[in-house]
Amino acid sequence: MNFEKGRPLDTSGREDREIRVYDMLDNLGIEYYRVDHAPANKMEACSEIDKVLGIRICKNLFLNNRQMTKFYLLMMPEDKPFHTREVSPQIHSARLSFGDEDHMVDLLDVHPGSVSILGLMNDREKRVQLLIDEDLLDLEYLGCHPCKNTSSLRIKTRDIIDTFLPAVDHNYIKIKITGD
Repeated sequence: MNFEKGRPLDTSGREDREIRVYDMLDNLGIEYYRVDHAPANKMEACSEIDKVLGIRICKNLFLNNRQMTKFYLLMMPEDKPFHTREVSPQIHSARLSFGDEDHMVDLLDVHPGSVSILGLMNDREKRVQLLIDEDLLDLEYLGCHPCKNTSSLRIKTRDIIDTFLPAVDHNYIKIKITGD
């Protein structure tokens, strides 16, 4: 795995959804570093990627309420366990479950294993509410996929919060996950 600044020089063979991420980040003037790797479908596969990028990759969970009328993207540290009973009351949702692939593709244009905050650029109808664990907001950098799990990016947290989210017209709800 090579640590590279910015987009790949050769984009042949890469999906349009990934190229659109690079285009948007470049157009916004957001600096990012990239590592290309084998598909990282599970958090365990991210430990080596973390070392190369010098960060911790976030756990990104696509969730919905019982009625499947509200959708959420939860960003949290990878070492904290997710318990719906802890998150649901903070967002006033009776019950949360993992969203299905059809909604994931329809709303964020990503497949399981590739969910990322960067997918919010594809949520033009603003149907997905971003939830961020407060511990991530203190980090200098966030790690995420460019809507494809064969690359990972290191981006300054402030650039995501102050530049990317306003550009895609999304806000976030800060939550606290204790993992208890």
